[in-house]
Amino acid sequence: MKVNTQSVNFNADKKLIDFIQKRMDKLDMFYDKVIKSDVYLKVENTSDKENKIFEARVSVPGDSLIVKKQCKSFEEGADMAVSSLERQLKKRKEKLRAYL
Repeated sequence: MKVNTQSVNFNADKKLIDFIQKRMDKLDMFYDKVIKSDVYLKVENTSDKENKIFEARVSVPGDSLIVKKQCKSFEEGADMAVSSLERQLKKRKEKLRAYL
C-alpha cells in the first residue's frame, strides 16, 4: 500500500517513516481493497507531554477512514491509530459480506 507521510513544521527521520510504513502495511491483511493512505505528523506547541498528533486517512473504494491520535510519541500514536483502523476495516468487511 502507498503511504504518503507528511510531517508538519518538523522533519521526520527515515526510521520513523519506515516504522509508520511497516505499521500501515499490516492493514492490508484485514482489508485488501485499500487504495492509499495519507499520514500527517504534527507537533503542538504546548507544555503537555502528549503533544504529538498522528493523523491517518485511509482511502477505500467509496469511502475514507480517518483516525486522529494524540500521544507522547509518534510510534505510540501509530500503534493506536493502526489498531483503531484495523477495527474499522474489519467492521467494513463484515458489512460488505452481509450484502453478498
